[in-house]
Amino acid sequence: MISLLLAAGLSAGPSTSQIRVSPTRKDERSVTLTPAEMFTVAEAARHNNDFGTAETIYRALATNPALEIRNEARFRLARMFEGQRRLNDSAALLRAILDEQPEAQRVRLELADVLATIGDEAGARRELRAVRDGELPREVAQQVDRFSEALRARKPTGATIDIAIASDSNVNRATRSDTLGTVIGDFTLDKDARAQSGVGVAMQGQGYGRMALGSNSNLLGTLSASANLYGKSRFNDVSLGGSFGPELTLGNFDVHPSLGAARRWYGHEPFTDVASLQLDIAHPLGSTAQVRSAFAASHISNHLNSLESGNSYSGSVAIEASLSTSTGGGIAVTGIRQALRDPGYSDTSGQVSLFGWHEAGRVTFSSSLTFARLAADERLLLYPAKRDDTLYRAVIAATARQVQIQGFAPTVSFTWERNRSPIEIYDYGRTVFNMGVTRAF
Repeated sequence: MISLLLAAGLSAGPSTSQIRVSPTRKDERSVTLTPAEMFTVAEAARHNNDFGTAETIYRALATNPALEIRNEARFRLARMFEGQRRLNDSAALLRAILDEQPEAQRVRLELADVLATIGDEAGARRELRAVRDGELPREVAQQVDRFSEALRARKPTGATIDIAIASDSNVNRATRSDTLGTVIGDFTLDKDARAQSGVGVAMQGQGYGRMALGSNSNLLGTLSASANLYGKSRFNDVSLGGSFGPELTLGNFDVHPSLGAARRWYGHEPFTDVASLQLDIAHPLGSTAQVRSAFAASHISNHLNSLESGNSYSGSVAIEASLSTSTGGGIAVTGIRQALRDPGYSDTSGQVSLFGWHEAGRVTFSSSLTFARLAADERLLLYPAKRDDTLYRAVIAATARQVQIQGFAPTVSFTWERNRSPIEIYDYGRTVFNMGVTRAF
């Protein structure tokens, strides 16, 4: 327990956070408490369920100039918040400790436990990999291994939500050209077929439910939704989907086959329906890295153009690793084959993405770079060439983890995207700036 690691700090150095209790009556004497005595009073208050008094004392101690004292106070307060189910407040305090003491592996393990409890499994696994990146006593390493196994029997329900104000230079991913070259001459494009900028609301959310089937298996159901809503409602883009299937633990492999269905609306009109079969596999690579792969087969029904209906097949592999206690990254490779009704719309595409994150003080920075290629099977009759696109995308984001309002943390992101194509209607560029909040429940 961190209390044992930091206890020495309570008696070392001057008592710079002494507290003086002034008398309220003439016959009373003032009392000055040392940090150690304040901890004793706070613990007694917590034991007597006087959580308000305990919190006040811990927060006072958390301002102590001595690193060991203020982080001991934060840790005890975080543990108290866990007991009160104030999990987001607990996570914020644990992160504050790690901002100043990134080598405090027991604190990072506690944070992983809290993140797993609120449903942020990816964050919990990331913290575990960061723990294993440092030097650990044997008993702590064993505890990390046991906790990694325990993640497979995760909380039964959870959800995440992101809400942002989005400023998009090209909401419809359209060309800026006024004309479209065809085999019969240049066509003048309607205004709505050209790039349109807009400011709107971008929302994403996912919820899940899990039911235990046995010691090494669960039944998992998910429901996800996303919406990009603008003042020009004809560009609104809304998706809703769900999936269910078993989660299986086979040795060191986590295997999750699932059936899914999704619908997408564009401009409030049904756009596509998708039915899919997917297989997700995760496997650790040593103590600080893991590989995740996904394979899917889908049937697409396009309501706006039946020639774009057909089947889609995809596969991806991602390797993610902790490089230090505050930095990590990885690479992801994806391939997609679309066999649609019209060979002109059928295509083969692939992309490579590099991604990373870094915790700098109270802010977590993340970024990614993506390069993608797409080649159509045939030329559409109207166009002089078949699609042969190259896509570039860069994303940078920051989340202020310590600034929370009712558990919501502010986040900002900037996206730059450029798709080059020999067909003007697919040749576009866009920049997007999002500013909003995120939360896991």
